[in-house]
Amino acid sequence: MKDMNKNKNKLTGLNQKIRSFFQQEYFQSHIVFWLLILSLVANIIDWLILKIWIKPVDFSIILHYNVYFGVDQIGSYRQVYLLPMIGLILFIINLVLSMFFYGQKKRIASYILLMATLMIQFSLIVASMSQILINY
Repeated sequence: MKDMNKNKNKLTGLNQKIRSFFQQEYFQSHIVFWLLILSLVANIIDWLILKIWIKPVDFSIILHYNVYFGVDQIGSYRQVYLLPMIGLILFIINLVLSMFFYGQKKRIASYILLMATLMIQFSLIVASMSQILINY
């Protein structure tokens, strides 16, 4: 019984910490909120289109195509998931930097980082779609 109450108190404390984190002034800004949501949704879409279109295969697939040299990189189908992973890592890095600049009252820098994150996510979706077109 004591362990159950102890676990419940830990969860309540964690829940309060999470709420206080998201109640910061940073997350109250509509610009920040929508740029974060759109970037995250774009990254999820990138993962989903690759999951839907790229099927597990035993042979190598084309990872990169260049109009001057043709196919210049082939590899496992798992390597296509590197693009959305890079997008997620850049999302997290830019989120942390953006929060830092927002706290320093340099809001424009924060907005520029978040907008760059959104543009990166859109670019990675285009790159993923080109991988799909090249292979299928």
